[in-house]
Amino acid sequence: MALTGITGTVSTSVPATTATTAAPKQTMDSDMFMDLLIKQLQNQDPSSPMDTNAMITQTTQLAQMQQITANTTTGNENFSLQMRISAANLVGKQVSYDDASGNSVTGTATAVSFANSVPTVTVGGKSIALDSISGVIDQTSATSAAAIAAAAAASAV
Repeated sequence: MALTGITGTVSTSVPATTATTAAPKQTMDSDMFMDLLIKQLQNQDPSSPMDTNAMITQTTQLAQMQQITANTTTGNENFSLQMRISAANLVGKQVSYDDASGNSVTGTATAVSFANSVPTVTVGGKSIALDSISGVIDQTSATSAAAIAAAAAASAV
């Protein structure tokens, strides 16, 4: 049987691929831990199975990791709430902060914004990050202290 010649064209361009590769995880989480445990169980030697104590230890470590993660999340939420409460309590009070040139500026806090991760306090029309405020003067306490001092001075005479 005779073979006939093969005819056609060969493309030298590389076809574009649409498949993307997943980026490797940079952190360990409970899903990764569980996947590793399942792979370990699937690939164990039947003549020498995994020690049940080792499996219990690994499961306990997973539970501890999940609890630590939950505690960290709760702690971050509590800190955020504390910052919001602190910022809200500054409204109407005299606060001081250092401006860009390093000078101390004092003014009354008139508003608070929670749009960013760190609340901002409006002082004299400028938005100041809560962590940039260096001092607080409660006018009612200052007035009360001045009145007490004046009364003490008057009674001493």
